[in-house]
Amino acid sequence: MRSAPILLLLLLAACGEAVKDDHFANRTEAPEPPAEAQTASAMPVRVGELGPSFDACGAVGTTRHLKAGERLPVRAAPFENAADAGSVAAGTRFFVCSRSIDQKWLGIVFHDSGRLEESCGVSGPLPARRAYDGPCRSGWVASAFVRLTAGIDDAPANQPAPAREGA
Repeated sequence: MRSAPILLLLLLAACGEAVKDDHFANRTEAPEPPAEAQTASAMPVRVGELGPSFDACGAVGTTRHLKAGERLPVRAAPFENAADAGSVAAGTRFFVCSRSIDQKWLGIVFHDSGRLEESCGVSGPLPARRAYDGPCRSGWVASAFVRLTAGIDDAPANQPAPAREGA
């Protein structure tokens, strides 16, 4: 009979919500929202990531999966909810300088003319890695809308590839 009250208390205790006993987290402010709810205001595009023996931006790209007149949004950070940093028109060519960890975003440097401009300062080597600071614009675009290309000449992005010899 003596064990009945103890058994009843144990059953009632098991029905309650677990209490987190963390005396090190003696905080009075609200906890931070989960990472996916946070918005990133800006994350600069890094140039020179391949080292001083390579061009500051290791690739060239153009838009894909866009109809004429459509624009690809450029973000200030590699997140959908990041601040707007402009847009590039269908067929725009740009320098691809870095990638997000999950490979879903590409850090690009682009000129408002829609062409590759050597004045952007990323078509040659840099002595050290750094955040891009101009004179051209930079930001992040979704990698699903980028087609990597070769060369920095002013050939149109929709020009067919030259025929191979013996084909």
